Amino acid sequence: MHPIRIKIKRLRKTAIIPEYATEGSAALDLHADVDKPITISPGERALIPTGIAMEPENRGVVALLCARSGLSTKHGLALANSVGVIDSDYRGEILVSMINNGSLPYSIEPGERIAQLLFMPVFHAEIIKTEALKETLRGSGGFGSTGTK
Repeated sequence: MHPIRIKIKRLRKTAIIPEYATEGSAALDLHADVDKPITISPGERALIPTGIAMEPENRGVVALLCARSGLSTKHGLALANSVGVIDSDYRGEILVSMINNGSLPYSIEPGERIAQLLFMPVFHAEIIKTEALKETLRGSGGFGSTGTK
C-alpha cells in the first residue's frame, strides 16, 4: 500500500487533527470542533464544523465522508447526504452534514468523533457521445431485475 500525503490545516486552536484509530483502520476519525454541545432533534439536520481544511498532494484522490457506525446504530445519527464528497481542490473547512434518524434528541459534544474520512483514487471519464450501446443479457432491467425477490 502506497500512502498519499495530505496537508491538514487547523483553522482554530481547538480543532483536532484526524488520526487512524487502529493500524487496520481504513478511515481517519473526524472530530466536532464546537464550543458547546449541539443538539440534533429527531428529523433535524445540522452542519457540524471540524475546524480543519486539507490539501492532497495530487488531484487523483477524493476524500469521502462516511458515517460512524456506532453513532448510526446506537443513536440513528447519519450523514444527511449519505456520503460526502470532498474534491481535491476544495480548501475550505470540512463540515459534516448530520441528520438524526433516531427517536431521541442527540447532543454532539466538543471533540466528539462524528464521521470518518476515507481517501480513494479518482478516475476521470472521457465522455463519448453515441447513438447506440452494446446489448447485454441484463439490458435496461433496473431495480431488482437481477434478483428473485
